[in-house]
Amino acid sequence: MEQIIATVRGFDGALVLLPEPGSDFPEIAWGDAFFYYAPDGRTPANAQPYATIVTKDYPDDTASDLDPPGRRRVNIHLDRATFQELTGEEPHSLRRPRDYAAADTVMPHPVYGAVGWISVVNPGERTTDTVVRLLRDAHAAARARFARRRGPGRAPEDHSSNAGEGHS
Repeated sequence: MEQIIATVRGFDGALVLLPEPGSDFPEIAWGDAFFYYAPDGRTPANAQPYATIVTKDYPDDTASDLDPPGRRRVNIHLDRATFQELTGEEPHSLRRPRDYAAADTVMPHPVYGAVGWISVVNPGERTTDTVVRLLRDAHAAARARFARRRGPGRAPEDHSSNAGEGHS
């Protein structure tokens, strides 16, 4: 996962948040990673991350069996066409049963698949290149959304609630 985090850090305008013990983030997020397009280095006030890495089961998200040591899951938000190409299904009409705990397999996110998120538990030989490509595409899409929000004559986003966070 360090390779994936390092790759995303190399994207122009990327902000990688790595909550850790003692930070301002909730304890449940400690050890996870959150990826944003934020050229000013501040957490966007009105945007969700375009990708995450989770290191444990969450109370409402246990299908990937992430609690055993060494299990991680990369989650990436995709456009509808890419989601359909990779999964063979439309995000809002997922019907096929899946083994969400299967490693090194691209599949809909077990909770957020219906809104266009895919997941890969422990990317390996079969999926790492795809994951990196999807992260690049998701970063580019986040950059495009940022540019649209900032259109001509728009005031900069207010980051006052993020002042002093200094996470990277």
